Amino acid sequence: MKNLFVLLLILACGCVWAQDFGFGFGDDSATPASSSPAAAVKIGGDITVELSPYVRDFKKNEGTQEISPWDMISGRLNFTAGTSNIEFYTAFNLNYDSISEIAEKSPNLKKPTYTPLIIDEAFLKAYVGPVNIEAGLRKLAWGKADSPGPLDVTNPMDYSDLRNITDVKAIKIARPMLHVTWNAGSFSKLEGVFIPNFSGHRFSEDGRWQPSQSKKMFSMVEAEIFSKAAGIFGAMPPSIDSTPIINGVKNNLQSYFNDNPYPSTGALENYQAGLRYTTTIGSADIGGQYFYGHLFRPSFTIAGVDAFITDLANGIIGPPINTFYSGNPALLSLAKYNRYHQIGVDYAQVLFDFNVRAEFAVHITEDHSGDDGSVQNPFIGWSVGFDRDLILGINFNIQCNETVRLFNSKIGNNPIIDAEAGTNAVSTRFTIRLSKNFFRDNLESSATVIWDVENSDCYIIPALTWTEGSMSCKLSAGIFAGKETGELGQYRRNNYVKFGVTYSF
Repeated sequence: MKNLFVLLLILACGCVWAQDFGFGFGDDSATPASSSPAAAVKIGGDITVELSPYVRDFKKNEGTQEISPWDMISGRLNFTAGTSNIEFYTAFNLNYDSISEIAEKSPNLKKPTYTPLIIDEAFLKAYVGPVNIEAGLRKLAWGKADSPGPLDVTNPMDYSDLRNITDVKAIKIARPMLHVTWNAGSFSKLEGVFIPNFSGHRFSEDGRWQPSQSKKMFSMVEAEIFSKAAGIFGAMPPSIDSTPIINGVKNNLQSYFNDNPYPSTGALENYQAGLRYTTTIGSADIGGQYFYGHLFRPSFTIAGVDAFITDLANGIIGPPINTFYSGNPALLSLAKYNRYHQIGVDYAQVLFDFNVRAEFAVHITEDHSGDDGSVQNPFIGWSVGFDRDLILGINFNIQCNETVRLFNSKIGNNPIIDAEAGTNAVSTRFTIRLSKNFFRDNLESSATVIWDVENSDCYIIPALTWTEGSMSCKLSAGIFAGKETGELGQYRRNNYVKFGVTYSF
């Protein structure tokens, strides 16, 4: 496997050498004057050597991270080829772990609808008058917010490692899509997108970046099954309160979670589609969009548990339990991706030297009354932010994202029965960035703060970046703070430092 990685790196270096010395592509003297113009080919990318240890791993008996030279090397290689009417673009991530995952685990991937991480993007683009047609694996940005806002709905994110969270384009997962753009005049544009299937956000299924909700789900479901059994019958029935039955339920439940409870969403019935219109009126850029798709985060509930327990008690299901209650398929779907309609608008304008951006959207799910625990309630989402140069050349950028759940009074108290039980009706997140350049802009110092208000936790990312021509060096760190139960605070043991050198070509 390392040989494959080395081969790809050699290919990348060879492309740089060919580009620098003018061999191969783009040699005009080799094309006869009478022949049709050949497609122009451009090669670009970057190679990075980076060390990113976790702070706790420096302590004795706490180190869990094994670092090899292959972990330190990564890169990106992209090709663009085309004529005046058609263009093909493809980009590859040269990362040993990603290549290993695809090569060694591809026959048994638990989420086959995800874009393989080695292929970052690959799409064909055709120009037909004022109409542009794109088809393939694509990362598409909708909305006007600097960080992901409520209108950026076409691509899921990879949250399996939060050390790269500020690079939005890098953590987006490309999706197969058909994207058509009609340039209606100089300042207006109409877009349509069709995505033939769906994939949710990517989260780590084990290890230090596994979300706490995922860690707790097995024990919560197990406890719910046995507590409900006692509640239904007044006490644990002898037919259930036996070692073979209890162990059978636990073992098969554990197998079910190990096999990944996420539903398959790769079929065409899980298609998504949307329309977006943007224009300029005076000095203001405005837009509106409609999107029909799935929410990226799944809802976890357990259905059919009463029937399952009743059958256990009546001896209908007995040891050995070979499957986790195949007689009740509803129980097998602990996770559900909710369908929704979105209607949204956005706005951007320079006002008094403030670059202002705002988005607002209404999300209509299938739970119109708010009392279906397996479906997320309808909600509204908005984002507002601006950036401005302050004194001493300091740039200040701030964005606030907030969601407000509707019909909140209908939310239940049991998180197993109602997926939104115990969660905040209002969720507010600020993303703040301060930066300043020195030495004729060669050195950039910056600090990014992501603050979840209701959870009282945050993520602080200070960084220093030195750029000289095609070479850059970056020293940064990540600090998690706040409540351990918060979405960010739960990773307090994952504080890290990072140093990397990147060559771009």
